Amino acid sequence: MSVSSRIRCVVASAALLLGGSSVVGVAAEPVDVELVLAADISLSMSPDELQVQRRGYALALTDPQVLAAIADGAYGRIAVTYFEWAGQRSQHVIVPWTIIAGQADAERVAKQLSGPPPRQSRRTSISGALTFAGDLLAESNFQGLRRVIDISGDGPNNEGVAVDTARDELVTRKIIINGLPVMAKSSNLMPYDVAELDTYYSECVIGGPGSFVMPVTDWAQFPEALRRKLLLELAGRPLPQPPRREESSEPILVAARTDAAYDCAIGEKLWQRDRGRQRIYDP
Repeated sequence: MSVSSRIRCVVASAALLLGGSSVVGVAAEPVDVELVLAADISLSMSPDELQVQRRGYALALTDPQVLAAIADGAYGRIAVTYFEWAGQRSQHVIVPWTIIAGQADAERVAKQLSGPPPRQSRRTSISGALTFAGDLLAESNFQGLRRVIDISGDGPNNEGVAVDTARDELVTRKIIINGLPVMAKSSNLMPYDVAELDTYYSECVIGGPGSFVMPVTDWAQFPEALRRKLLLELAGRPLPQPPRREESSEPILVAARTDAAYDCAIGEKLWQRDRGRQRIYDP
């Protein structure tokens, strides 16, 4: 029996002893990770960027190294769901909860991601997306050794409850939140966006043990950033810090910070300021 197989047997036995399975009723299916992928489709993103985003998720999930990392887990399988979000009430599940235990499973998910174009919506509610992701985890029929929300977006929260409030509620439920802020140079900075989106995500969005941010400063980086991000999430431990952003063109990691000096309501304040300007200048 291989080392990996022995580990799987030990973990499965521990799950039984801890009540993870039961002969009575329907037991939750054990997996290594329950992973929620949440992608921004607000109007600040172009149709081409949205296609790059979907393609990036499809490529990352079918990457040989990612599949090898899944196979190397205690159970050798993960549960994944993918949804797209914008405003407070705009969340659309594209891939319902699905097991990925090999290449065929991953390719089926990739095919779902190649479907009809995303339905874009106004506003940006990271808090709404986090709450929706938490609900998906609560309704999951799986029992993961870890539960992770992987959220990508190109702007700060400007609608719904405070983003740090939504984050803190999920962290108390032992859910890990990782972020992929899109800071592509091709994107024009809107009046209600923030320049240091990676800092915003680090301070206000991510949370939980080992949580991290992986910024994307160019859309060409997106597939590779997602691939690296998935490998980190599957490994369950952070990699060493890479060079500073100005010293490298590769996607970088930003660890969660411990201080709380950042204004997590900056997105809402910028949105309200911009709305006030429009009321002044509109006829």
